[in-house]
Amino acid sequence: MNSFLSSIVDFISMFRIADIIDIAIIAIVFYRLRGIIHEARVWQILKGIILFIVATWISGVFQLNAINFILRNTMQVGILVLIILFQPELRRVLERIGRTNFNSFFRDEEVDYVKTASEITKAACALSRARLGALIVIEGKSSLDEVFGTGTELNAKVSSDLLITIFFSKTPLHDGAVVIRDDKILHAACVLPLTKNEELSHELGTRHRAAIGLSEVSDASVIVVSEETGKISIARNGLLQRDYTEPSLMEEVGHILRSVHPSEETGKKIHRWRSVFSVKNK
Repeated sequence: MNSFLSSIVDFISMFRIADIIDIAIIAIVFYRLRGIIHEARVWQILKGIILFIVATWISGVFQLNAINFILRNTMQVGILVLIILFQPELRRVLERIGRTNFNSFFRDEEVDYVKTASEITKAACALSRARLGALIVIEGKSSLDEVFGTGTELNAKVSSDLLITIFFSKTPLHDGAVVIRDDKILHAACVLPLTKNEELSHELGTRHRAAIGLSEVSDASVIVVSEETGKISIARNGLLQRDYTEPSLMEEVGHILRSVHPSEETGKKIHRWRSVFSVKNK
């Protein structure tokens, strides 16, 4: 027992202050990189590659020569194929790292999702009252880079005034969808893929079909304001929920933002905001 304790003391005594700083910096960098990577489908790629490596190692240990040969040769080509297929996601991660300054790299970026939910709700309700059609896409955890290429880059802070201005019928960006990530309007006038579901009601127009179409192929949520009726709907996972009121829309947008960026405190604040909307509309 004494020898064990003495070996531990000797091991600890070997550490220098520089070693502790070195380990701390590496830990922080890996933690931040994990957070950045986890937001995109790159995390799914990495999990697949790790599984592939483990399978190759196991086949080697148990001398499954045929399987090991196939896995080793597939891996040489497969990693290159993955890089090509998921190039948009990889580019997004590298751009995120490039935009991160020294201070924000070592701490989580603070985004007021409650205010973002409020601004989106106010804009959608104002557009509804004015009978102005709108498509507002809230990006989920998977990237929508393929949609960005069809629109105009804005990269502006989410505000109700800006959203209302974009969808005003006389502006050049009104015909299409805006895409929101965190608290930024990244692109406007984006073209969304139409759903191929032929069982939908014929009263649903192109906006609703585009919203459902995007929600079928991604984890994004799409708010739709009908130009004909002024009704507000949300498309998620290929389904369309209709007839939102201001309080219920605030609650649902808050839920969507919480599902992308979980936070108990954010949930409490959004619930309080919903109460404010309820009192105002009585």
